[in-house]
Amino acid sequence: MNAITRIESNPKLSRAVVHNGVAWFSGIVATDWSEDIAGQTRQVLARLDELLEGVGSNRSRILSAQIWMKDMVADFDRINEVWSQWFTPGETPARATSQVTFDEADIRLELIVVAAVKA
Repeated sequence: MNAITRIESNPKLSRAVVHNGVAWFSGIVATDWSEDIAGQTRQVLARLDELLEGVGSNRSRILSAQIWMKDMVADFDRINEVWSQWFTPGETPARATSQVTFDEADIRLELIVVAAVKA
């Protein structure tokens, strides 16, 4: 039986769960909400880099991503610009993007990913 590893767990959630060569990550938001959408996106991607490294993966091994945005009309192009610069061409994951309402008014996006862990 393959072990299930839970990363940064608390009573509500685990930051990541790894099983059978796959890592599922909880939603990641920026820590400095005063930043614009590009700044918040860069913060989220930097945190994701750290989390991926912590489970033995990297951005080239992201299988799927869900991006939840506060305002798709205003921010979609700017998120895509930062997103496209972060990935090596040809290594982008499957992706879905949706508009949502966040509890905190200054949060502009939340990112959820699934990644393969290096064998």
